[in-house]
Amino acid sequence: MLRKAFVSITLCAVLLMSPFVGLKVNALSADSISAPSAVLMESSTGKVLFEKNPLEQRPCASVEAVDSGKLSLDDEITASEHAAGMGGSDIWLEKGETMSADDMIKATVVVSANDAAVALAEHISGSEDAFVEKMNSRAKELGMNDTVFKNCNGLDEEGHITSAYDVALMSRELTKHEKIFDYTSIWLDNLRGGKTQIVNTNKLLKTYNGITGLKTGTTNDAGCCMSATATRGDVSLISVVLGCKTGKERFADAAALLDYGFANVSVKELTLPEDMPKSIEVNGGMTDSVKLECKVSSKIVVDKGNGAKITTEIDLPDKIDAPVEKNRKIGTLTYLVNSKKVQSFDICAGDSVQKTSFGALLEYVFASLISL
Repeated sequence: MLRKAFVSITLCAVLLMSPFVGLKVNALSADSISAPSAVLMESSTGKVLFEKNPLEQRPCASVEAVDSGKLSLDDEITASEHAAGMGGSDIWLEKGETMSADDMIKATVVVSANDAAVALAEHISGSEDAFVEKMNSRAKELGMNDTVFKNCNGLDEEGHITSAYDVALMSRELTKHEKIFDYTSIWLDNLRGGKTQIVNTNKLLKTYNGITGLKTGTTNDAGCCMSATATRGDVSLISVVLGCKTGKERFADAAALLDYGFANVSVKELTLPEDMPKSIEVNGGMTDSVKLECKVSSKIVVDKGNGAKITTEIDLPDKIDAPVEKNRKIGTLTYLVNSKKVQSFDICAGDSVQKTSFGALLEYVFASLISL
């Protein structure tokens, strides 16, 4: 049984921009991508590697998902009249029909089943409207400034809009839940005990090396849309294209963006340098030094082809004066790629150090005597 704040639901609905530092990659022109709006993002860092009208607000078909609610995959979900009445892509749910949450999610992710998406939303939040309210709240939390959800399935509706960049943000958040790939990687499967066959609408699953998902979507207003995810080695990419004229163009654009990323970038994990001091001298304190801490947990994107050299700079005083509070910033550790600063971290005091005083000395002596 899985209990997790995870359900794939709109797919433009139920699923920062930092610069591409120090990279000199082979050019990919906007004209070479037919989609009117597109973004290529490196997943682990959120770095945008390519953009074409990334913040342009557009209608969006079901191409991604949102985290919401607690759900067990074994939950039995009954389709309401409202859910069964959805148009567009569906699995022909009938009013009162019951299906497991696992199968409902599978239908939503694999074949963009709008009826299954609504059934899930109603099960989680009581109504589609309540679920959409949660979706919009979550969108704000993620910094999706160009998105307004009006439904949970991505069908055309006045005011239901997003942008390529926002879709990339949502897709990145969704891929943090690795369970989603159990669904997005399905090519062929069955529902209703084998009576209903489903085939994934993401044709890149059959043709693209390293593809892991994520979702396609098509409506009259939105055109052919897609958020494609792929991983090769340490590099994971998110390719978003909105508004393509045909499905063929959609897959070609998504693949071209992924090709561009894999050909030009690599991802490096930052680690503490060997010459990082373990402690620093303290003047006038109850101890003559204090240990140092620097929490480095990050990755950076670098050019794959020019032998990127990662170096560090440590900015620390020779000594500090007491008193010292734990977690007080003492200095800075900076990482550079080919001499360009890309990221910095605070170096902090690992403990507190009292200033030397008669009272502090007396307290220290007393504590020492008790410990004998």
